[in-house]
Amino acid sequence: MSPEALSELIFNIANTLVSEGKAGTLTADLIPPQAKFAVMRPKDRAHGDWASNAAMQLAKKAGMKPRDLAELFAAELTNADGIKSVEVAGPGFINITLDSASAAAVVDTVLEAGSDYGKNDHLSGKTLNLEFVSANPTGPIHIGGTRWAAVGDSMARVLEANGAKVVREYYFNDHGEQINRFAKSLVAAAHGEETPIDGYKGAYIDEIAKRVIDEANADGVDVLSLPRVDGGADQDGNPLGEGDSEQREEFRKRAVPMMFDEIQRSMKNFRVNFDVWFHENSLYSDGEVDQAIADLRARGDIYEKDGATWFESTKHGDDKDRVIIKSDGNYAYFAADIAYYRNKRHRETNPADVAIYMLGADHHGYIGRMMAMCEAFGDKPGENMQILIGQLVNVMKDGKAVRMSKRAGNVVTIDDLTDAIGVDASRYSLARTDYNSPVDIDLNLLASHSNENPVYYVQYAHARSCNVDRNAAAAGITYEGADVSLLDTTADGEVLAALAQWPALLREAGDLRAPHRVAHYLEDLAATYHKWYNVERVVPMELTDPEARGEQADAIRIAKAPEPARAAARLKLNDAVKTVIAEGLDLLGVAAPDKM
Repeated sequence: MSPEALSELIFNIANTLVSEGKAGTLTADLIPPQAKFAVMRPKDRAHGDWASNAAMQLAKKAGMKPRDLAELFAAELTNADGIKSVEVAGPGFINITLDSASAAAVVDTVLEAGSDYGKNDHLSGKTLNLEFVSANPTGPIHIGGTRWAAVGDSMARVLEANGAKVVREYYFNDHGEQINRFAKSLVAAAHGEETPIDGYKGAYIDEIAKRVIDEANADGVDVLSLPRVDGGADQDGNPLGEGDSEQREEFRKRAVPMMFDEIQRSMKNFRVNFDVWFHENSLYSDGEVDQAIADLRARGDIYEKDGATWFESTKHGDDKDRVIIKSDGNYAYFAADIAYYRNKRHRETNPADVAIYMLGADHHGYIGRMMAMCEAFGDKPGENMQILIGQLVNVMKDGKAVRMSKRAGNVVTIDDLTDAIGVDASRYSLARTDYNSPVDIDLNLLASHSNENPVYYVQYAHARSCNVDRNAAAAGITYEGADVSLLDTTADGEVLAALAQWPALLREAGDLRAPHRVAHYLEDLAATYHKWYNVERVVPMELTDPEARGEQADAIRIAKAPEPARAAARLKLNDAVKTVIAEGLDLLGVAAPDKM
């Protein structure tokens, strides 16, 4: 019996007690939803397999002492199939012990469901637009963006496992001053000049500048001979703005797509595949910025002051109103944000029920205006718009911070990280920590093959389970004759309980937008499995001289083979663990190797 099944049983008992008039002043409308009846694993196994505080939750509403109400629950639970015993403890805890067959039923449940075990549809019918990374196309993706790539893609996978339709989206900031500074930096590099004060540095600038020159030459364009003075026209004959030039425009139009290609390639190599690559510039060229402003104006949220156009965001909880068109006629950056949110909610293909933004720590002050804009459009902040703020990443090696990248200057890029420790370790280490907390990445640890390395520890559990399968096949052990009720040792029980907790954990990880909980679960499951492996056998270990090898633990484990029914049951338990670990690793975008 799973924790979910016990929660449902407790919920039904609460309603039965009400209908029979045994629950004091408790009424059906005061009983919380089934999911609110938490079933927990006791820290002390002597207290049973599972525990519930349902009686303490309901006692006040029932006008009863928690222990008295708990006794009523216990009497009903004792009569349920699969429950061996029930005990009321402390102020009103209900401790439940399952019979061995009921506890072990999770094994067949896992094996029948395969990689779908734990997946559910409680978020079905909703389209979640998940925007993450969205680094400016002015350089390689740095370590902060790399963290969002790992967390964002893992979050998308977890949400999909809960039934949601997820649109992974990358927002290209290809409009505005940062692109101008990028182009100026390239022109300076092409002429061997100093980087502009507000420009971008790094060897990649020289690389891109050279590629632009080579590409232009191949097209018959001598880019370095184009005018560098302000003014001129772009490739369509439109006049360039102040501070632009024909040469800078040529570098811009050729270099920005090069950076797009590089970012897309880096994301693909990192196993992140976006559904939508959205270009900020399209919001202006398609007139969506003007339309969004017009919509807010019609709602009474736009006014003019000091020659500028303002969004009256204080009406919706912001600390001050925001300029969206400056007095010089140029759009403020926030204008594009307004249009972009409106686009997400109303686009023809996959309009978002929920728009989730994953932003860096430097955007924390942006939340107020974004939520105000959401409300101004008639939506619900926190529901239709959700903003997640990620914290900093520190990369360490030999106890010291790693800062320098040969290519990108004083930053660590996605390629630097994966070159150092690989994609698996990079994704796992960045996704396993709550994005609300800073994280230290220890390159030495994550490159090691030791149990201190969390990704290795989990992957090794999967590889070990595959090795058990190979040894079982060689010994002729199959599922035939398996009796899962014989999985009755303490070690068996710990593994069974860990497997039973996966569905609830997966649902919780989706609801809380917390993919790091998957990693923590996998580490706990791996630890439980490794302990089980050290004390229980599927296939007997053959050591002719264990004393000579000094492996006391292995010597203890040598033994006659377990009876066939138990060996077959343990093989099924081994394979259930293998299934769940592989599923969990896949949700984090990490490989599940069969050998290590």
